[in-house]
Amino acid sequence: MTPLVEVTNLRIRFASRRGVTEALRGATFSMGREKLGIVGESGSGKSLTGRALLGLVPAPGEVTADRLAFDGIDLLRATPAIRRGLRGRRIGLIMQDPKYALNPVKAVGGQIAEAASLHGASRATAWRLTLEMLAAVQIRDPERVARAFPHQLSGGMAQRIMIAMMLIAEPDLLIADEPTSALDVTVQREVLALIEGLIRSRGMGLILISHDLRLVARHCDRVVVMYAGRVMETLPAADLQQAQHPYTRGLLNCLPAIARPPGPLPTLARDPAWLGLE
Repeated sequence: MTPLVEVTNLRIRFASRRGVTEALRGATFSMGREKLGIVGESGSGKSLTGRALLGLVPAPGEVTADRLAFDGIDLLRATPAIRRGLRGRRIGLIMQDPKYALNPVKAVGGQIAEAASLHGASRATAWRLTLEMLAAVQIRDPERVARAFPHQLSGGMAQRIMIAMMLIAEPDLLIADEPTSALDVTVQREVLALIEGLIRSRGMGLILISHDLRLVARHCDRVVVMYAGRVMETLPAADLQQAQHPYTRGLLNCLPAIARPPGPLPTLARDPAWLGLE
């Protein structure tokens, strides 16, 4: 069976007057219709990996790979029209902070309906689907909320709007880039449970990008651990506490714990070998 996502030796370079910076340096992994977590520090290449799949790496970024494919489609050789057809329709992206991702001068229902219309739905059908999706993401009064503007919504409700917008086209893969970082702990759990339920009911794949190892272990099937643009380790989420790579062990040891005696948190000792520089 063809994997849903295939990434082999993915590299992303940014040229500037100071030289070339390699943001991704040979990342490799694959996934099916499962929940895959990508974790690592800021700057490790997590978000760029998701953007490379969508064809949204910002200029002057240069993307190369031995293999970068979605459902058998070679993304590096795909035409711009094919890439546009995949975005939204087959691959959805939930942004980190919905308040900045949503159009501030347009009612949220119109933004969701626009996503449906772009994929061929009539105006009446798009509005019906919008109300159905708002109900699916557990918004109690879809008619009222659909006519609200982003600034009138709480963070948790705005994130539900973003989820509805991404799922209305029923994509095969959802990329969630730090979807709960702007939310409090209680709302985080509600939003993640909602995403997990929708993924399961629709048979989709999920890439969950996060700094939070505990969150990824709880909600994903497998975990990819990244450092400085490279994959350090890939393992089942249930086995995360038994990770073998010293970088993953270092991240786990730095997590705060109630049972730990008071004092400074441990720091991560970095091995230059992790960079893989020759």
